[in-house]
Amino acid sequence: MYDVIIIGAGVTGTACARELSRYEAKICVLEKEEDVCCGTSKANSAIVHAGYDAAEGSLKAKLNVRGNLMMEELSEKLDFPFKRNGSLVICLHKEDFSKLETLYERGRKNGVKGLQILYREQVKEMEPNITDEVYAALYAPSAGIVCPFAMNLAFAENAVVNGAEFRFDTEVQNIRKTSQGWEIETSKGVFLTKTVINAAGVYADRFHNMVGEKKLCITPRRGSYCLLDKSAGTHVNRTVFSLPGKYGKGILVTPTVHGNLLLGPTAEDIENKEGTNTSAQELEQVIQKAGMNVKNLPLRQVITSFAGLRAHEEGDDFVIGESEDAPGFVDCAGIESPGLTAAPAVGEMVSGILKKRLNLKEKDAFISERKGILNPAALDKEEYRELLKKQPAYGNIICRCEMVSEGEILDAIHRPLGARSLDGVKRRTRAGMGRCQSGFCSPKTMEILARELGKDMAEITKCGKNSQIILGINKDTF
Repeated sequence: MYDVIIIGAGVTGTACARELSRYEAKICVLEKEEDVCCGTSKANSAIVHAGYDAAEGSLKAKLNVRGNLMMEELSEKLDFPFKRNGSLVICLHKEDFSKLETLYERGRKNGVKGLQILYREQVKEMEPNITDEVYAALYAPSAGIVCPFAMNLAFAENAVVNGAEFRFDTEVQNIRKTSQGWEIETSKGVFLTKTVINAAGVYADRFHNMVGEKKLCITPRRGSYCLLDKSAGTHVNRTVFSLPGKYGKGILVTPTVHGNLLLGPTAEDIENKEGTNTSAQELEQVIQKAGMNVKNLPLRQVITSFAGLRAHEEGDDFVIGESEDAPGFVDCAGIESPGLTAAPAVGEMVSGILKKRLNLKEKDAFISERKGILNPAALDKEEYRELLKKQPAYGNIICRCEMVSEGEILDAIHRPLGARSLDGVKRRTRAGMGRCQSGFCSPKTMEILARELGKDMAEITKCGKNSQIILGINKDTF
């Protein structure tokens, strides 16, 4: 019998797990995929929002601002990349200026610090590649950028070292109320728990509706992106937004913490909860609308495109709290933008609910810090030489585009919740994320995975389940 079972190992679920691991409680995270960060958390804008978008008094507004304030300290303690680069919301026409003023006032009421309205000359001085048509912009210095993979993994690893369990390839199929709590039927057997946290992203409505009379409806909202090479990474230094519309903040242009340039996302409501395919039409929309706010985009430097799904709830706010007619079942539903920013604050809020319900006691020895994968590029020459003497694998470069060594891949495999697939290695080390998109390094990475995991090469997958890379042998060797 667990005290808490969390459904979903995305950034919300793992933030809850990390916060709850402060207490004397038996915690388990169930994830239907083969790793953490396999849903919405892996395919988003990687933005730490300032907090001026959400309606005053909403959970989105409250948890956005709180999460933003928490991010710097968390990034230092848990060792994941984060940078306050600031953001600009671009107003192209004088007749739309009142919308910019509305955002400014909303942000001020939400408690966002440092907001300014700038005019054309100020904006152009700040970002020379902003369109010459700009009329004004809202500047938010507290906005930032983060690595969503590293942040998600940091929460998960820190939860594990503090005693939380993770069960992967474990799909929840049914949830039933019992006299002692809840019975969760999965593809890997039945789990018993006193309480449940529903952090299942686009599937959160499915699980809520198994136990609650008042139904939820989550609509998958697909957003497509284009990612540009690092040679384009300084085209803008701040995150550049359009004025928000019906479906959100529109197409943005932003640097990433790793030095790339990101364009997107589109916003299309779909029915398929696994519909992460891209289309030429959507990508053309990304390029066309991004070019309205930022000129001279180096589009020849696009190295990949991808799409992610946002969990849109019809009330247009986060749904967090115990279900009215299912005590002990806590929803974290409708966690769309600014969900990445809000995740630490969501974890705080949910752990507070369950601390009270379960009368949890704090641990005497909670481990609040975590060290990420060593980056040899951050060492000076003498430190690097000493590293190579002790661990020569750090001198064997596997991914040339991102300069990822065998030593980093070994660390990714053998650390808590280690990588088991090519995508698992990619999310932890960036091997395969560069200009050639794993064209060179994937066979070498597969060899390392097979060797370290004691598997045959044919068993190594891209992302678990039925995603094997080697499907057969066409020539025998003697």
